[in-house]
Amino acid sequence: MTPNQLRSFVAVAETGSVQEAARCLFVTQPAVSAILASLQRELGVRLVERDGRGLRLTAAGTVLASYGRRVLGLLEEAAVATVASADPEHGRLRLVAVTTAGEHVVPGVLASFQAAHPGVEIVLEVGNRERLWSLLSTGEVDLAIGGRPPPGGELVSLAEADNDLVIVSAPRSGRAPVADEELLAELAIRPWLVRELGSGTRATAEELFEQLGISPTRLTLGSNGALRESAIVGLGITLISRAAVERQLEEGTLEEWSIGPLPLKRPWNLVARSGRALPATAALFVDHLLDTGSFRALPRSGTSPGLRAANNARARRSPR
Repeated sequence: MTPNQLRSFVAVAETGSVQEAARCLFVTQPAVSAILASLQRELGVRLVERDGRGLRLTAAGTVLASYGRRVLGLLEEAAVATVASADPEHGRLRLVAVTTAGEHVVPGVLASFQAAHPGVEIVLEVGNRERLWSLLSTGEVDLAIGGRPPPGGELVSLAEADNDLVIVSAPRSGRAPVADEELLAELAIRPWLVRELGSGTRATAEELFEQLGISPTRLTLGSNGALRESAIVGLGITLISRAAVERQLEEGTLEEWSIGPLPLKRPWNLVARSGRALPATAALFVDHLLDTGSFRALPRSGTSPGLRAANNARARRSPR
């Protein structure tokens, strides 16, 4: 089994199509088909089966796809870490962020980081939390910025930054409800604009509904921009990061509602894999976030390999 075979198979697994896999890999469709066939012959099991006009993984294919992503991630990590160890200022930073952080938090910190380290190549992917933890767990990225990592100890938070979730709506005409009972009645009858399943904000909204004892109508939208603009025109109310609507709140095109536990404190977490030292370039990024105050170190992360790597990078640059 070769890296090229794994790369082709993982592309098929992720796209559900030989044609799409070939397009992603910039090779011909017959080449991918031949590699897939040879891999199945070599292993003696079927890895995919027809599913309408596409392909789906068999049980064996699901297992191999999981291992394949980890193997390919480890190979890339080895290359990234090796180059970075020789010259961290010209290495590659592989980062993934949840959509809200990727749109409203990460651009600013990346701009300041690149100004300080112009030789670093930055690779950023933005996705929902399921994609976030998958990429980090398999080693396809070095660091993730999102909510709290899932339990189990495989991932560890190195630092955090403030993030408030607020309920916003188009400005209400007439007298605004002031009592919690009036607000709660409106929250129960108004349509709610929510993110797709798999989004951390969607999960938090569902938890809030349960906490408030309401079961409102839900309209699912695929981005924070869609939530914000739909709330502005009065389509419904939404729970969203304050960072995504700060300008609209200042302009008065949206208004914030406060009741009970709101605003919700849901810090952004800077997350790495537990027990693994960061590549030197990623350590520079952690160092930058801490030095600029963009993130603050968590006490429990003081002995983590990731934060030790950042501290070591800082020590190497400090005058003796």
